[in-house]
Amino acid sequence: MSDINKKISSERREFEVGSLDESNVPNDPKQLFEIWFKEALDKMVTEPYAFSLATVSEDNTPSTRIVYLRSIEEKGYIFFTNYKGKKGQDIEVNSTVCMNFFWAEKERQIRIYGKAEKIETEFSDAYFASRPRESQLGAWASHQSDELENHQELSDRLAHYTKKFEDQEVPRPPHWGGYLIVPFYYEFWQGRSKRLHDRITFTKEKNNWIIKRINP
Repeated sequence: MSDINKKISSERREFEVGSLDESNVPNDPKQLFEIWFKEALDKMVTEPYAFSLATVSEDNTPSTRIVYLRSIEEKGYIFFTNYKGKKGQDIEVNSTVCMNFFWAEKERQIRIYGKAEKIETEFSDAYFASRPRESQLGAWASHQSDELENHQELSDRLAHYTKKFEDQEVPRPPHWGGYLIVPFYYEFWQGRSKRLHDRITFTKEKNNWIIKRINP
C-alpha cells in the first residue's frame, strides 16, 4: 500500500481551463446551469448527464450513488428510479437531496440542494415507454436494494416477465417512476491555478436568488 499512498499523496495537477466571476453570471442559476451543461455537451464531456445523488435515511445515514439526469424542467431536474429502492426509501422520510455534477474536462463542478418530489404518472409513463424493452423488463425483474440469493434468481424473474409480457407492450411498474428535484441552493465551482478556485453560490430567499462568492 505504501506505493499506492505515495502516488495518491504526490499526485498534482493545475486547473487552467477557465474562470468564473459573480459580476457576469445571470441572476437565475438555472440559466448558468444550462450554459455550463451545453458547454459540457459541446466539449464531449464523458457522461455529462451523470450526477452523484446524495440522500439521508431515517437514522441520518447518508448515501450517494450515480444517477442520470433525464429532463431539465422549469421547476427543476428529473431523474427516474425504483421508488422502493434505497433512494426512494430515503426520500420518503427526508426529501432534501443533493446533486453533484463533475465535469473533469471543463474543470467544473455544480452542487445543487433541493427537495425531491414524485412527478406526475403521465410523465413517468411517457418516459418508461421510450426506454428499450430490455430496460423495461429489468424494471419489473429487479427488486432494487433487496437482498438477492444469487444472480440466477434475478435471471429467473426476468424470464418470468419476458414471458408475461410477450407480444405486448411492457407497462410501467407502479413502483417505478420519476422525481423532480426543486433547487433552493446552487454552487458553481471552476478550477483555478494555485488552488484558488472560483466558487459562486446562489441561495433562494423567497422568490429571489442571492449570489455570493465563497472561499475555495
